[in-house]
Amino acid sequence: MSPQKKLFTVVLLVAIGAGLGYGAARWTTGPSPAVGGQGASSQPPADDRKVLYWYDPMVPQHKFDKPGKSPFMDMQLVPKYAGEADASGVAVDPRVAQMLGVRTATAEKQRIGASVQVPATVQLNERDVAILQARTAGFVQRVARLAPGDVVAAGAFIAELLVPEWAGAQQEFLALRRMGDAALTAAARQRLVLLGMPTALVQQVERTGEVQALTTVHAPTGGLVQEMMVRPGMTVSQGMSLARITGLSTVWLEAALPEVQAATARVGEPVEVTLAAFPGETLKGKVTSVLPEASSETRTLRVRAELPNPHGRLRAGMFAQMRLGGPAEEALVVPAESVIRTGERAIVYVVEQPGRFTPVPVRIGREWGDKLEVLEGLQAGQQVVASGQFLIDSEASMQGLLQRQAGPSAAPASAAASAGSQGAPSAVVHQGQGRIVGLTPQEVTLDHGPVPSLKWPAMQMGFKIAQPGLADSFKVGDKVQFTFRESAEGYEVTGVQRDPNGGAK
Repeated sequence: MSPQKKLFTVVLLVAIGAGLGYGAARWTTGPSPAVGGQGASSQPPADDRKVLYWYDPMVPQHKFDKPGKSPFMDMQLVPKYAGEADASGVAVDPRVAQMLGVRTATAEKQRIGASVQVPATVQLNERDVAILQARTAGFVQRVARLAPGDVVAAGAFIAELLVPEWAGAQQEFLALRRMGDAALTAAARQRLVLLGMPTALVQQVERTGEVQALTTVHAPTGGLVQEMMVRPGMTVSQGMSLARITGLSTVWLEAALPEVQAATARVGEPVEVTLAAFPGETLKGKVTSVLPEASSETRTLRVRAELPNPHGRLRAGMFAQMRLGGPAEEALVVPAESVIRTGERAIVYVVEQPGRFTPVPVRIGREWGDKLEVLEGLQAGQQVVASGQFLIDSEASMQGLLQRQAGPSAAPASAAASAGSQGAPSAVVHQGQGRIVGLTPQEVTLDHGPVPSLKWPAMQMGFKIAQPGLADSFKVGDKVQFTFRESAEGYEVTGVQRDPNGGAK
């Protein structure tokens, strides 16, 4: 090889070695900050988000001010960052919520009347009844021209009876009186009274000295003749009923009060009554009794009030409106359809932010029309889901959110139940709409529309009730939305609420 070629080869090898060394240095140390300033980008960025608190995802309602191990589960606490969505809520795309008809309402303070107005009917006062009976055996001589439905005044003539037994006893009394024996006369007078002779008739016989075998029967009170059991020529026996008269000085007003409003009815409380027959006029009365049995079909109590009827204007069968209870008072209310009753508790879904809903347990109170009083769990101004919450509730159930909210003790139990049921298929929840046509504490019969998830047509069928008390506030005829699942004993209802859209199938 020539010297020129050797020199070229050495220079080439030196150049290649220098290039390899520079590349290795660049790969090991990274690019210099002076060259483009890219060196810092290879380091992981520091998390500068603000931590609000730490929580256990299985028990999100409990918050901690520092990291560490969860006291409820064998896991580390998770940080909650500012601006991060709440882990306890259910996320639903706002567009999907609009398509599904999710509607919201505001929990607000309202003055709801402790008083309630219910329809009622006028009835005769069954406590003001007089039954006329024969004091002894005899014959009917004359009878007043009366029939059931006639109205008589107090003291009106009803019938005249001939009593032969009285004639003999009176003759004996008069004979002893003429003898002048005071003791025998007193005994004979007492015998007349024991034979059923009125005191006035005994005095008349003693005053006139004449036998009076005829006696007249008069109405002891004025009122309506409901029964007239005697006619001329009849033979009557002792104790036989001759007529039945019901007084009209007072009348009853009987109303069917929903059992959820039973607290408004108290014996002795005043009531106000208006009648279609007397527009613009308000009558006053008072509650005399709340009957001890509730109707199993209509879930109502019978409340009875008594009203004065001085002119006899109130007639049995008249329709009226009865208002009972105290003055109005302020309460926090939400639409009744916004509350989901599970049998164990009542839940509403609160709108935390658009598209995110949080289930909140509440304690409910009285129900007034389409409003429901909330005693605990909500504050005035909060937005709650009033329609479509069953879809949100199904999503929350699938995520296990409701089980996590049940409390710290529920989390381990839920985990144990999940471990024990591995391999078993979970019950699928279906939804439907319909009308209640039969109801018992254990079963509800629904005339429901089609169920697409099961490819069922509209039909009428019975469902078991999953939880005791789930349907206590409903009655036959109510139109409802419901969820159900298949169990070992058939299909059972797991949730029910009134249908805000009227429940058309």
